[in-house]
Amino acid sequence: MNTARPSERRHSNRALWTILVVLLLGASLAAVGAAEVGLRLLQSRKYGSATTVEQQYTLDKRIDLRVPIANLRLGRIETNSLGFRGPEIRMPKPPGTVRIAFLGASTTWCAEVSGNANAWPHLVAQDLQRAFANSDVDYVNGGVPGYTLKSSLKNLEYRVAPLQPDIIVIYHATNDMSAELRRLAAERGLIGEGKLASSWLSAKSLLWNLAEKNFRIWIAQRKAEKELDRLQVDSATLGAAFRVDLIQLVRRAQQEARIVAVATFSARLRSEQSDEEQLQAAASALYYMPFMTPRGLLGSYAQYNRIIREVARETGALLIEGENDIPGDAQHFTDSVHFTDAGSRAMAVRVSSALVQSAPVKAIFGQ
Repeated sequence: MNTARPSERRHSNRALWTILVVLLLGASLAAVGAAEVGLRLLQSRKYGSATTVEQQYTLDKRIDLRVPIANLRLGRIETNSLGFRGPEIRMPKPPGTVRIAFLGASTTWCAEVSGNANAWPHLVAQDLQRAFANSDVDYVNGGVPGYTLKSSLKNLEYRVAPLQPDIIVIYHATNDMSAELRRLAAERGLIGEGKLASSWLSAKSLLWNLAEKNFRIWIAQRKAEKELDRLQVDSATLGAAFRVDLIQLVRRAQQEARIVAVATFSARLRSEQSDEEQLQAAASALYYMPFMTPRGLLGSYAQYNRIIREVARETGALLIEGENDIPGDAQHFTDSVHFTDAGSRAMAVRVSSALVQSAPVKAIFGQ
């Protein structure tokens, strides 16, 4: 027979429920903590580091530009004493050395490949060294994630030009395109602001960052399937500012180097893919531009590549074609625009083939 008073029984039940809730919360927190640790271990095993992208950079207050940290050793990424990804750059430049500089963003920096030796700027330099064996070839990987053409112009003026490059290769499009499309979407009320904002938790937790990113991609893909809240834009009207900025960068680069080349931009998304394949290929692009459809992205990339071709003709820059020579699949792209080792090798073939076949480039090497 239970002789406890009703008030005592209520207190006892409340205490039991409190203990259960505390235990459940503790177990949930422990599970989340274990998942966070496991994810960081997996990332360290795959990429050699569990740090966030922003931990690889610092603000150069002298020029007001975000630049890679010098002498960085972070998993598969290594920078030299000047903060460029790659080997040390000899200064002053030794007589007879042909120096190639690459200007771009994350698709030139190549964080996704298995090491510095598989970033396509390194592979291009190796290709040219083999093609012109009697010359000494070195390179400057001036790519920095997040850069636009304006960023690369400042990067050229303050960090790359003093290194006396003989050849400059420019590879830009997606960051400028994303910024333009986000601005248009914000003006039309499809998103709250022109810049992509991540949560505080996303910056602190890899688990939350991954969950948030995948959820945003899933939502964007579902809306793209149904064409809900999509940005309606005539792709032929895009890229006016990109054209002006690209001409400015090419002209400035031509003041520093004997040869300036511009490469059309490669993306995983292709017109011949099925609807499902296009959604997969456009996944990371839709994360940054959730108001777009694969069809709209295809038209936008095509317009930006048209502008690259037109600027090459107008400025006399060497045009590097073949953006679709890199297969649009998971073997060559880790997401919508970034290369795997195989994709980086294919990109290097594009660039080095065009350079090796160029008469002005041959003249630099004395051929």
